[in-house]
Amino acid sequence: MEQNPQSQLKLLVTKGKEQGYLTYAEVNDHLPEDIVDSDQIEDIIQMINDMGIQVMEEAPDADDLMLAENIADEDAAEAAVQVLSSVESEIGRTTDPVRMYMREMGTVELLTREGEIDIAKRIEDGINQVQCSVAEYPEAITYLLEQYDRVEAEEARLSDIITGFVDPNAEEDLAPTATNVGSELSSEDLNDDDEEEDEDDDSEDDNSIDPELARQKFSELREQYEKTRVAIKTHGRSHAKAAEEILNLSEVFKQFRLVPKQFDYLVNNMRQMMDRVRTQERLIMKLCVEQSKMPKKNFITLFTGNETNTTWFEAALAMAKPWGREAKRRT
Repeated sequence: MEQNPQSQLKLLVTKGKEQGYLTYAEVNDHLPEDIVDSDQIEDIIQMINDMGIQVMEEAPDADDLMLAENIADEDAAEAAVQVLSSVESEIGRTTDPVRMYMREMGTVELLTREGEIDIAKRIEDGINQVQCSVAEYPEAITYLLEQYDRVEAEEARLSDIITGFVDPNAEEDLAPTATNVGSELSSEDLNDDDEEEDEDDDSEDDNSIDPELARQKFSELREQYEKTRVAIKTHGRSHAKAAEEILNLSEVFKQFRLVPKQFDYLVNNMRQMMDRVRTQERLIMKLCVEQSKMPKKNFITLFTGNETNTTWFEAALAMAKPWGREAKRRT
């Protein structure tokens, strides 16, 4: 037989006195459904706390419990029940947002220090992946070196480009700086932020970066960039030597901590470049498949992997098909 609200509340108080605590979920499961006002709920929880029963998000460890009597005070329990049952209704779960929120409060696991470190490492890995991708875009490195040349010419501050460097020999870098996370802000928004910065703070940022270390790092980046450029020009991007130099360039570039404005500029610039490439690829496919009636399967087979050269088109013409002649006529 289902217990009435008063009996349920008495059992709740007795349980709390025995345990020395109650969880939010336990309290919510025993409250009348028509108690939905947050102030009412807070008052009830305060009453329970005043009885010496702690209301907590989750059950504490045994060592953390405060010393309390193991035998429930019947008089106190009866008094509490009278107060809590002043608004009597059917006991059970509810769909009311306030009560649902309070019930779930104790079921959500709090983020531990280990969890924070794990998330920080994953963010750092993501940032490194983005920087490695950016490093393969020649214009990105050229732009960064040009910005440093402006610093050397005293036309810009070092803090306008970087916030520091990552030690490549460090075993761990637990907390990635927020300055590396691309925000996808427009250039106008980024400029507005710059205008609001305090010049004194900028001076302090410049002083926190060793100019000699910066000069050394940018020299290494410039030197590796030249090696990579020569390897690609000599052997082609797909050659093993070029791939090795590109990897070395990525490793050097990953050591730079870029300020948000610079990081966003490089990422957005690369994204726009990729959008332009995809647009051209769609136009090529439209010319071949829709206008020249080349079978889509043939187009995918020929074009994929040969996007940057014309060998696929020459192979299509060599097949001596009507759509090949039509494609040649349209180009």
